[in-house]
Amino acid sequence: STDSRDVGRGTIFVAIRGERFDGHDFIADVFKSGASAALCERIPDGARELGGSLVVVNDTVAALGKLAKQYKEKISPRTVAVTGSVGKTTTKEFIYAVLSEKEKTHKTEGNFNNEIGLPLTVFSMSRDTRSAVLELGMSFKGEISRLSSIARPDVAVITNIGNSHIENLGSRENICAAKLEILDGLEPDGYVILNADEPLLFAQKGRLRAKLLFVSMQNPAADFRALNVRSYDDYTIYDLVLPGRVVTNIQIPTIGAHTVYDSACAFVVGLLSSMTDDEIKRGLMKFKNTGMRQNIYSFGGITVVEDCYNAGPESMKASLDVLTKLCEKSGARSIAVLGEMKELGEYSKQLHTDVGKTVAAKGISRLCTFGKDAESIALGAINHGYSHDRISINSDTEAPDATALAIRAFISEGDVVLFKASRAVRLERVIEALKKLLEEKPLGAN
Repeated sequence: STDSRDVGRGTIFVAIRGERFDGHDFIADVFKSGASAALCERIPDGARELGGSLVVVNDTVAALGKLAKQYKEKISPRTVAVTGSVGKTTTKEFIYAVLSEKEKTHKTEGNFNNEIGLPLTVFSMSRDTRSAVLELGMSFKGEISRLSSIARPDVAVITNIGNSHIENLGSRENICAAKLEILDGLEPDGYVILNADEPLLFAQKGRLRAKLLFVSMQNPAADFRALNVRSYDDYTIYDLVLPGRVVTNIQIPTIGAHTVYDSACAFVVGLLSSMTDDEIKRGLMKFKNTGMRQNIYSFGGITVVEDCYNAGPESMKASLDVLTKLCEKSGARSIAVLGEMKELGEYSKQLHTDVGKTVAAKGISRLCTFGKDAESIALGAINHGYSHDRISINSDTEAPDATALAIRAFISEGDVVLFKASRAVRLERVIEALKKLLEEKPLGAN
């Protein structure tokens, strides 16, 4: 454990120096709680009186990764590693649903996808695990390489290349190079599944010394193509063109073109795991979204699309597409409550403005922005013919109640409301405030 509060008898405590706390300051406490040993970078004062063993290393995070790599090698599950600017968690969940149909499968939970979270994910794996689906996250160059060396994937999946983390990496080309670091730990006979509709990834064809498989919804040169997509109220059906054959009527319990791509990647992973078409189809139908990712539900007479876990320009536009499709089917009004997108650096204003252009192009009924940077979403919409009187702006992310009051003033029964922003914005606070307002004064009440 890396958390001194989560230590019991027999635990090995890993002391990590963080921004707010230094784990070394809690070594005495963990031994009192029954820890057997502590992995540390320095010997604390009064070490002889602590009552447990100390293992001193140069870098506890690196040591944690090495231990996890060794533990994983002992269990030796078939491993799928997933990364990408957008959709990696959804793709991971689809792959998990598919592989779980065949055998005992382990997966990354929550945001445990970094240099501390990945080893802890591995250590939570039971010894009878046969498959593992591991999500690899990043903010800087080199991180994916280190994570891949721990994961040692048999199959690597890169969902796409977006603008997330462009503040740290400088360009989409640099983001692509960072994502391709997933190949650094790939097993020698491993496969790589790439998005053929992303030019930067499709350009790797013939360049990479690996077994490449391309998945697409548009590119006729791809190995696997999702076609004939039909959307319904809460599910989607499509056909998948494979080398030499077609699998028809693949059903997934989600809506939105981006989830078709995510599930198609999972279908390919199932084929690589020697699963039948029917087994894979059954697995896909057992997909469950996680946390605050495109969670669709109703309260107070409105339908809410809650997608507050993360946001980049690509996922923002995909969510607007989902909102539009939901409203087209029901004839409802579409309300977009859009917060700031983080880590966009010097590109922030331009990319927020581009989202506003999409709002105008899709004819969204009303727009609410939340946060200073999100003002550019409103500006982008106005610049493309969107009316001022259909927009509410709140620049203060510490005033979620103000946005909730603005929404309450114009929503009507039957409206569909999308909430989308980066995790740091905590847009779910606006949802909770709106719930309270509708409980106090329901729609239609005088």
